[in-house]
Amino acid sequence: MAGTTWRLHGDGRQVRPGVVVAPDERLSWPRTVGIGLQHVVAMFGSTILVPAITGFPASTTLFFSAVGTALFLLITRNRLPSYLGSSFAFIAPIGAASASGGQAGAAGGILVTGVLLALVGLVVHLAGSRWIDALMPPVVTGTIVALIGLNLAPAAWGSCTPDGSCSGFRAAPVTALVTLGSIVLATVLFRGMLGRLAILVGVLVGYACALLRGEVDLSGAREAAWLGLPSFTAPSFDAGVLGLFLPVVFVLVAENVGHVKSVAAMTGRDLDPLTGRALLADGLATTLAGAGGGSGTTTYAENIGVMAATKVYSTAAYWVAAAAALLLSFSPKFSALVESVPAGVLGGAATLLYGMIGILGARIWVQNRVDFSDPVNLTTAAVALVVGIANYSWVPREGLTFEGIALGTAAAIGVFHLMRVLARWRGTSQEAATPASVPGGSELEER
Repeated sequence: MAGTTWRLHGDGRQVRPGVVVAPDERLSWPRTVGIGLQHVVAMFGSTILVPAITGFPASTTLFFSAVGTALFLLITRNRLPSYLGSSFAFIAPIGAASASGGQAGAAGGILVTGVLLALVGLVVHLAGSRWIDALMPPVVTGTIVALIGLNLAPAAWGSCTPDGSCSGFRAAPVTALVTLGSIVLATVLFRGMLGRLAILVGVLVGYACALLRGEVDLSGAREAAWLGLPSFTAPSFDAGVLGLFLPVVFVLVAENVGHVKSVAAMTGRDLDPLTGRALLADGLATTLAGAGGGSGTTTYAENIGVMAATKVYSTAAYWVAAAAALLLSFSPKFSALVESVPAGVLGGAATLLYGMIGILGARIWVQNRVDFSDPVNLTTAAVALVVGIANYSWVPREGLTFEGIALGTAAAIGVFHLMRVLARWRGTSQEAATPASVPGGSELEER
């Protein structure tokens, strides 16, 4: 469907068992609005958590999230339902870039990331996506995602300055534990939408705890206006920090490709031809965000959960979600409330979120059945993970620094392809990786 109209699904009131509402269909408008608002709730916790952690304005992030979602729907010709929310993959490079170049320097890195992703999208649209699988097989993609999450681990624990102020978990251990514990319990105690919003529930409980303990400063929220324009920041560019953002491109490619395949599987439609458009759209959305000081965007798995639960894949609901997020972005008071979330709450939530990013990398390995008895796969992951987790650094010249995530990504891609070429040449690809990898484990199975 190339237009912006939708066929009414059935009577517009219900979805029969075993049937889905396709992207070019819709339910009645009241029901469509209701589902669209569910998408807002689903994306909300993660989308506002990124600016809360990075110090970016929440209203600006929501603004570009809404604009990016609308742009995504237009570029994919209303055929691929998706919400573009804040990407956690940007947290580490934003933190490093902000320390040296402020928000403007971080915005410059986000903009460059968006441009590169858009270029990848153009190439995929014209040449197909097989080259992505060749460049980044699952062992490489999983490793890059994992090392980004695990590289963030020290930030979750936090640090203290000589004046006694602390960040992260150590800033307020009790509040952080309450937040983390609430997320853990909400995940297994609640069903349906509330269960999928466990992170938001945990943050709200942690915030309430912080209020009781006097750890929240609400002066900014009291003074902020109810209505107003988001604050925008022009980007600046520093070659010394741009390298920090390059690995994020690989993560965004993997997330977008995974999103297309997931929606295709759930709707029973061949959406592969839209992969290039999806990458281009997310790239342009991230470019716009960087141009105005917003967080980089990505397709959201949280909203796939809403679609799976409702069986409604109508892009009309996403237009509603984009409009609602846009309205929220024009409230400075809302942004000030997000910025008032104390360090203890953020540290508790980040402990889980950063770990989840790391485990998502392992999930990619498992889902694609990566064989770690192959020395190429084992060595690729082993070297890159240690480089990323230990945050190796390389300063080729003054003002230009590459750290763990960038170096780990380069190691994952470089080691894999170098070893694969040499192993095929020498015929050693079947050699045991380590004594622990031989035999394969089948001897332990019951016979």
